[in-house]
This record gives sequence, structure tokens and C-alpha cells, in this order.
Amino acid sequence: MADRLEFRTMTRDEFALAVDWAAREGWNPGKHDADIFWETDPEGYVAACLDGEIVGTGSIVSYSDFGFMGFFIMRPDLRNQGLGTKFWFWRRDTLKARLKPGAAIGMDGVFDMQAWYAKGGFQFTHRNLRMQGVGKSAQPASNLVELSAAPFSEVAAYDQKHFGFAREKFLRRWIEPAEGLALGAVKDGALTGYGVVRACQTGYKIGPLFADDAATAADLFAALSDRACGEPLFLDTPENNPAALALAKANGMQEVFGCARMYYGSVPALPWDNIYGVTTFELG
Repeated sequence: MADRLEFRTMTRDEFALAVDWAAREGWNPGKHDADIFWETDPEGYVAACLDGEIVGTGSIVSYSDFGFMGFFIMRPDLRNQGLGTKFWFWRRDTLKARLKPGAAIGMDGVFDMQAWYAKGGFQFTHRNLRMQGVGKSAQPASNLVELSAAPFSEVAAYDQKHFGFAREKFLRRWIEPAEGLALGAVKDGALTGYGVVRACQTGYKIGPLFADDAATAADLFAALSDRACGEPLFLDTPENNPAALALAKANGMQEVFGCARMYYGSVPALPWDNIYGVTTFELG
């Protein structure tokens, strides 16, 4: 059967299938993620086809200097037959060819696949834990502003410092979330943190949440939580930032899911002590 497997890029309509499959896997994508993901890199979504039918999905998104792999899903009835292995290695190598020479590739893989991904050259760095709670009413702190009020160049520079690479095309859409809210923290005229909360198929999800210190992160979290008042609320916290876990637990959140952050090639030097919530498990 592996000999009949073919790989190709997806159309926009076909990408909706990947998002639907992700929802069925319990990954709870954002209601409006698909359009933003697609516009970030229309060539970055691929399919494995068997006799012309899509049986596997995946993303191989390029930020030029950095790549990210996600949406790796094989149709359940075709798993454990070697098809996913062939598709996954094709995705890795195709993404390498799309990037600048020597660029790293990141991924957030489910825990039980961690050893398998390691065989493909990816090294583990830490776990990102999905924490779940309930949005609570809060009065926004006086140092917070809607992110659209801050110069985009400043937002992009702050984001690049914490993400590690420029992603302006993605960022322009992400910080104006439909059914959501994006806030920045300002001190002495400078941005000291920002966060985004967006509507998901179940409840709301905060991501990213970047801040210079724990107090600023707490201010941002409270205001974003208010936008999701009474609804399920999720935050993907890096386990290598104890302050991020403490923030989640202080707000009554509990671990419900998680992924292993892994890299192929050099590991980006990121300020994890200032990362309280990663942006997405799909695009980094």
C-alpha cells in the first residue's frame, strides 16, 4: 500500500479537512485559525493521498529562517501500517528544502510519539502543558491597552524576541482576533508584554502570553480571562517556566493535555522565563 501513497500540497478547501481532523483528535483549534494559518503560508499544508483520496494531513510552515511542523494526522484505520512514517519523513525533508540552509525546525508532538520523532532527528527540550480553567470577571489593570493601539513595528519586535523569528504576516492577523481580544502592557511608553485570547471550538484559548515579569503576565491573564468570563479557558504553558505553571494554578487551571517541544537542528535560544503561554501547537 505504501507504494500507492502520493504526497502533494493541499488546496484551501482541503485544508479545512485537516482542521476538522484536528478537532476530532481533541486539539480544539480556534474558530478562525484556518484562515490565518493559510494566509501565513499557503504552500505549507500537505496531504498524503491513497488512490487519490486524502488519508493524511500535515503542515510544513516556513518562516524562512525557521520552520514548524504540525497537523500530523493519519486516518485512524490506516495507522500503524508504515504510511505515516513515509509521509512524515517526506514532510521533514520537504520543509528543509523550503528553508534557508541550516534553519531549525520546531514541532509540538504528542507525548507518546516523542521517541519516534527523536528517531527522525528531533531533540526534546521541554513539555508545553495545556491547562484548563474557567474565565473569570476582572477589572483590567491600568497599564493595559488594546494591542492595536501600539505601533505594529514595536509589537513585531517584541514578538520576534520571544518567538525567535520574524512572523509579521501571521502576526498582523493574529493580533486582531475575531471573537477575541489582544492586549499589550505598557510601562514608560514601552511594551512590556502582550497576550491574545481567541474563541475556539470549545471555550477560549490564550496564546501567546509574553511578559517581562510575572506581575505583568498576571495582569494580562486576568484581563484576557475576563473576555472568556464563564467559558472554558485554556493556556498552553511551557513547563520550563515555573512562573507560568504557577500563574495557571493560581487561576484554578488543571493540566488536560500536552505536547513535547522538539527541534531539528539548532535549538533557538528563547527567553522561556518570559513565555507564559505559547502561541499555538500547530504553527509554534
